Amino acid sequence: MGSQGGWGQPKEFLDLVKSIGEARSKAEEDRIVINEIEILKRRITEPDIPKRKMKEYIIRLVYVEMLGHDASFGYIHAVKMTHDDSLLLKRTGYLAVTLFLNEDHDLIILIVNTIQKDLKSDNFLVVCAALTAVCKLINEETIPAVLPQVVELLGHPKEAVRKKAIMALHRFYQRAPSSVAHLLSNFRKRLCDNDPGVMGSTLCPLFDLIAADANSYKDLVISFVSILKQVAERRLPKSYDYHQMPAPFIQIRLLKILALLGNGDKQASEHMYTVLGDIFKKCDPSSNIGNAVLYECICCVSSIHCGPKLLESAAEATSRFLKQSDSHNLKYMGIDALGRLIKINPEIAEEHQLAVIDCLEDPDDTLKRKTFELLYKMTKSSNVEVIVDRMIDYMISINDNHYKTEIASRCIELAEQYAPSNQWFIQTMNKVFEHAGDLVNVKVAHNLMRLIPEGFGEDDEGADSQLRSSAVESYLRIIGEPKLPSLFLQVICWVLGEYGTADGKFSASYITGKLCDVAEAHPSDDIVKAYAVTAIMKLCAFEIAAGRKVELLPECQSLVDELSASHSTDLQQRAYELQAILGLDARAVESIMPSDASCEDIEVDKSLSFLDGYVQEALLKGAQPYIPESERSGLSDINNFRGQGHHESSTHGLRFEAYELPKPSVASRPQSVPLAASKELVPVSEPTYPQEIPQAASVPSVSETGSTEFKLRLDGVQKKWGRPTYSPTAPSTSNSSSQKTVNGVTQLVVQGAVSSQIRDVSYDSRKTKVEVSPEKQKLAASLFGGSSSKTQKKPTSTSHKTTRVHSTAVEKSQMPTATVAASTEHAAEKKVPQPPPQNLLDLGDPTPEDSTPSIDPFKQLEGLLGPSDVSSADNSAAAASESSDIMSLYAEGSISGLGGTVANMAPPNMDSINLMSGLSYAANKNVHGGSAATQMAPVKKGPNPQDSLGKDALARQVGVTPSGTNPNLFSDLLG
Repeated sequence: MGSQGGWGQPKEFLDLVKSIGEARSKAEEDRIVINEIEILKRRITEPDIPKRKMKEYIIRLVYVEMLGHDASFGYIHAVKMTHDDSLLLKRTGYLAVTLFLNEDHDLIILIVNTIQKDLKSDNFLVVCAALTAVCKLINEETIPAVLPQVVELLGHPKEAVRKKAIMALHRFYQRAPSSVAHLLSNFRKRLCDNDPGVMGSTLCPLFDLIAADANSYKDLVISFVSILKQVAERRLPKSYDYHQMPAPFIQIRLLKILALLGNGDKQASEHMYTVLGDIFKKCDPSSNIGNAVLYECICCVSSIHCGPKLLESAAEATSRFLKQSDSHNLKYMGIDALGRLIKINPEIAEEHQLAVIDCLEDPDDTLKRKTFELLYKMTKSSNVEVIVDRMIDYMISINDNHYKTEIASRCIELAEQYAPSNQWFIQTMNKVFEHAGDLVNVKVAHNLMRLIPEGFGEDDEGADSQLRSSAVESYLRIIGEPKLPSLFLQVICWVLGEYGTADGKFSASYITGKLCDVAEAHPSDDIVKAYAVTAIMKLCAFEIAAGRKVELLPECQSLVDELSASHSTDLQQRAYELQAILGLDARAVESIMPSDASCEDIEVDKSLSFLDGYVQEALLKGAQPYIPESERSGLSDINNFRGQGHHESSTHGLRFEAYELPKPSVASRPQSVPLAASKELVPVSEPTYPQEIPQAASVPSVSETGSTEFKLRLDGVQKKWGRPTYSPTAPSTSNSSSQKTVNGVTQLVVQGAVSSQIRDVSYDSRKTKVEVSPEKQKLAASLFGGSSSKTQKKPTSTSHKTTRVHSTAVEKSQMPTATVAASTEHAAEKKVPQPPPQNLLDLGDPTPEDSTPSIDPFKQLEGLLGPSDVSSADNSAAAASESSDIMSLYAEGSISGLGGTVANMAPPNMDSINLMSGLSYAANKNVHGGSAATQMAPVKKGPNPQDSLGKDALARQVGVTPSGTNPNLFSDLLG
């Protein structure tokens, strides 16, 4: 062994492998590996480590990772080793990274360039190593980086490179089919490659493509048949043989492909008959691989349109499998193959009945389950009793709840389809419910409760009545047994309530007493008690409707009294309904609870047309018409005509809409809310709002009225008369929010989180006769007897097996986008072609430019001061007497029409709220008004009282007296 150890490996690595192999427990193994990790962590970080030593460390890291421990600290060193020029080190690095990393690892990006470089290498071994890494590490995002080079390698002179390139393209197709959709023709070309290995590797991607779309590859049937024929005739090199079978894995893949191409296509299937017959003759059944090829050939025959000779050959091969008494694997294959062949010819199973019974009694549980699957497919009316009884006995003997549930469902399905008599059907259902318990699907119980009233889908009322009577009699016999499953008790109570007194054999008091016993025996099961009370109510209702006097038994009365005070509202309601029905007359009870009406269709009037009269009467009295939900979104945006001063009542909640401006007509000064030290939600009083301004008209309102409402309180926001330094940011919640500023108004945008489907053949005529016990012969006659008769299947209503599932569409609500005012100032700066002169009175915040044409304020002012250019002096004097209103109106004109140099010059001291109200309201109105050019008032020459009055008002508002020292300022202001 030497100092280097065996096989050229270092002694330390061999000692590690030996110590782990000799570990007596998992804890001891973990201790050895953890100690190895500590050693590697220390040594791998040493400087100037020789490459040979680093290779040893990487191999030891691979061993650590394979044992389930974390070796991520050495991943980067494996990535670095892939960059090495040495072939041995490079291949070691690629081996390590393919074991360490997955396709989404962060270090993949460091390997892509190395792979691109190695794919162009002159050494085909380097190229093969890179292609192996490509199949493992390249993900959907990095496929385009290496795809062109991989396609070029399809023409590489070395067959190993071409084969690995095919494998890489196949991997790309599996991860991102669209990335190689234009390259699928390359697989067809490589199918004709001179090297059998390349051809064999092409079969794998072609199988996936054919499985997805077989019709597009029907033209390749002859090619596949030709290849399979050459393989079966041993024309491939001996190196492809496995246990003296010529290329068996290529044969198996070709047979799978032919099964797909020949399914449902008789013409394509006819091309396969000869080669399939040859395989049946040439396969060696003495080896496992030969039996594997035979089994795949049987599967292919069962999928295509097969002829009589092929079916006979497949049946012979199946019989050889079933005769292998010492091999459970071959028996399993024989049972599975027999299950496929009986779909073509059910009579094939007759010759194998004793072999099937042997498998049914085999101690191997897997083989027994496979045999039950076969019997399930072979069931018909002549053998249903024996098969179902066997399945129930097996269900009782196993402890696997999952498989017990499956067996119970199959027993119920077979009983519904092939039941020979009503009595047998009821007894079978009772056994299944009794032994499977609550493992039975709830749908099965509901289907049974629907099957009993509907019958078996035939028009024989006598048979249906007999079915119900048999059910009632059997349920009354077993209702007193202990530990009955809850689901079974629900079925019993329902049937007794519907049909307990239908045939007159049992009195209502007798059955109600039994039902009371059931309810008292299950005090903690509210569902069983609910079924029992409802059944008692049905029995009482049927007695009242028949004109008979009903008196509850004392135990029933005490049960009703107890349930009337139950914590369960459902039980309370049922108890009160029973008491109410007892006080009604026969006619009322008959209309409320008709007899045997459980299967009648209930017509639902979705339009509620019976309320039309009531609706019309309410509309005549002034009620608002109903608006469908799909049409309500628009109305919420305009707050239901709030301009008329009407506010809807709503719940106490947050409002996410813009603060509205006070009405101009309000004379009193509203209280202002002082700024607090922190931003929080505080209740504020609800002001009176005027009609919505156009900007806020599209904002849905969350809450409209109430004494107080929660609103956003923007505290800590810097307020000054210059440009804003920052906008408040709403805290992040489960709903994403953002803010933006439009026309000087901060808008808070809140968005709600929106949140993988024979013939007769005999045994070998030369077989030795084996003595068969009379019990097995009798069982075989029961299972397979009467096979020549046609399978009789009782028609059943589709509703017996299926349960409709109604899905309800869940509507998603959207959070409304809303705006919140950030300040009381609303600035509107008009865009001019040239930059305006310096604004010496920059007392307001500059706002984004508005392209909406504004109305000339002078014309509106003239309309107030005088009706026309020839207005009388009396009207001018009368208008001048209302100074505050004129000032507000003139201030309105100065904002929207005077050159756009001064924006929203409000008095700093906020002396007049009415002035600000008129100013802001008029400014908003002017922004959405008509064109200024069409409303410009003509300029008069000479002195004008209106001009004088306007200049005087503006001067007082600004607080500056016109003088000769600043003529440019007033020239810009007053035109």
